[in-house]
Amino acid sequence: MLLDQARQPLRAAQLADPSPGPGQLRVRVRACGVCRTDLHIVDGDLHKPKLPLILGHEIVGLVESCGEGAHRFAPGDRVGIPWLGWTDDVCRYCRAGRENLCDHARFTGYDIDGGYAELTVANEAYCFALPELYSDADAAPLMCAGLIGFRSLRMAGDAQRIGIFGFGAAAHIIAQVAIHRGQRVFAFTRPGDPTGQAFARELGAEWAGGSDERPPEELDAAIIFAPAGELVPVALRALAKGGIVVCAGIHMSDIPSFPYDLLWGERQVRSVANLTRRDGEEFLAVVPAVPVRTWVTPYPLERANEALADFRAGKFRGAAVLQMDL
Repeated sequence: MLLDQARQPLRAAQLADPSPGPGQLRVRVRACGVCRTDLHIVDGDLHKPKLPLILGHEIVGLVESCGEGAHRFAPGDRVGIPWLGWTDDVCRYCRAGRENLCDHARFTGYDIDGGYAELTVANEAYCFALPELYSDADAAPLMCAGLIGFRSLRMAGDAQRIGIFGFGAAAHIIAQVAIHRGQRVFAFTRPGDPTGQAFARELGAEWAGGSDERPPEELDAAIIFAPAGELVPVALRALAKGGIVVCAGIHMSDIPSFPYDLLWGERQVRSVANLTRRDGEEFLAVVPAVPVRTWVTPYPLERANEALADFRAGKFRGAAVLQMDL
């Protein structure tokens, strides 16, 4: 399913089979999660995608063939392919262990064709082995919703009372990790969304309400997954002194002005950018220990536009996943 330009539906296309280059794998895609970043690309919020483009960066598939020098995986192995697709390994960020900030990084489903397809090619150094207990569809959201959620949770430090704004794909995964670690979760949904609030409570949140409500006590940290800048001052109002607001999205609407008093008391606002391979290895070691459960709504590949529309409208719990065998 191909994106020719922003603000247009994807179209079905038959392309030549890709060939793996040095250090690359050709992967038969089994499942690919639908991410909010995909919507941002389609909507033109992210301005420099490769076009035409195959979206998708929550990929689970089987290795079909290996390029020259690729030896971490063998044909038949199952791999996960995330958003981070390549870094230069020499810039000051990479040398400092911050490859997520690499100036020359290339991203799956943005600079590199992704997983809304039957076949894809990926650099094997950026692929992950996946826990066996997950089906292909259940593993797909771990590759971005889970990874970015995990990095965001780490950015929240040692917070014990964590507010999560936007209870979708990332939140439903990382809430389980936080609760497993003994942290207390307070969930904020769209106002008037009893279904989302019930889902949060089902997963262990001790309080759930609309983003227009105040939690029953102050928070030590808040993670904002919704791409709504107006939630930043809302989250700050809910924080105790020394608390932190973590903005987890790659794109967010403008943050409105707010009085300095909301920030005073050594409160912080920070963003999360991309992921590192270390994030992935550590997260995938934690997932089976919880164990994290993912809620997925499957769609066949040819219904990718419907999956994106349903994501935008919030029509399902958890995550949408394109399955190639449907």
